[in-house]
Amino acid sequence: MGSRKGSLGGLAEMKDSYWSDKRVFVTGYEGFLGSWLTKVLIEKGARVIGLDNARQRPLSILEGWRRKIKGIKGSVVSYRLINRIFEKYRPEIVFHLAAQSIVGLAKRYPLKALRVNVLGTANLLEAARNMDCLEAMVVASSDKAYGSHRRLPYRETTPLKGEYPYDVSKASADLICRAYFKTFKVPVGVTRCGNIYGPGDFHFSRIVPDAIRKALANEVFLIRSDGRFTRDYVFVSDIVSGYLLLARLMKKKHLAGGAFNFSNGKPVSVLTLVKKIYRLCQQEPKYKILNQAKSEIRHQYLEAAKARRILSWRPEYGLTRGLKETIAWYRIHF
Repeated sequence: MGSRKGSLGGLAEMKDSYWSDKRVFVTGYEGFLGSWLTKVLIEKGARVIGLDNARQRPLSILEGWRRKIKGIKGSVVSYRLINRIFEKYRPEIVFHLAAQSIVGLAKRYPLKALRVNVLGTANLLEAARNMDCLEAMVVASSDKAYGSHRRLPYRETTPLKGEYPYDVSKASADLICRAYFKTFKVPVGVTRCGNIYGPGDFHFSRIVPDAIRKALANEVFLIRSDGRFTRDYVFVSDIVSGYLLLARLMKKKHLAGGAFNFSNGKPVSVLTLVKKIYRLCQQEPKYKILNQAKSEIRHQYLEAAKARRILSWRPEYGLTRGLKETIAWYRIHF
């Protein structure tokens, strides 16, 4: 993955006076985004308590770093467990990333998605509401929470109109965060991101890792839609920088109760993305359009002007650079 600084998009600056010895609780710390965020926090000197329903995932970004994490196996669905963690470790910062994050699985198992995404979020907020040590809680929502709108890009003021199980679960969690801020003054902020990609993502139901895997093997990639669905794609370290900025500035700039979009603002179609991945893998594009996608939003992308203005957040990675680093990582590990 290259040098430490390069592999983390310039985030790994070693000790940081703000994060040094900060008690940070990360749910879903073994997941794709969670592992990246956790590693950066450790490098910045934070004391990380992590919760995940899986431990020791193979080929993780956290390989070699887990000894510096207080890892706990369990689910956010258990309020008793969440409350015990808050009482014992008294976190100052919380990043809530644990979720049923795959749209197709949420459609297949909607009750599970609702339990994890809605009840899990409510459990975190309920456990946090009497914690006077808590400075900030950042809850991962999704661009899907906005649902389908004719007017694009989505802004933070765009109404939440989720219609499908995953979308509704995220929109519901957003509203619960708002309720706990307005009613109990829990210092919570919500993030809504474009499609996150980068090294270490093993959810091959997602387009980027699956297309890279197929391209490196010189195999045909199956496109479930008609290839014209559009999304924006954001490199994982850019999202990590946004999360850290929001948590750090929430109290100072009175940002609790608000939502922030993180996006590069450059949507591309599925077909364009697949062709680009194959060519960066030095292969002629090989794909088959199935046109079977149902219960999914055709066009969605975000505007991140608020994050740029208030947080001074800027994505460092364009799509080509991000894909090159991602492909290089998969070449090594596959």
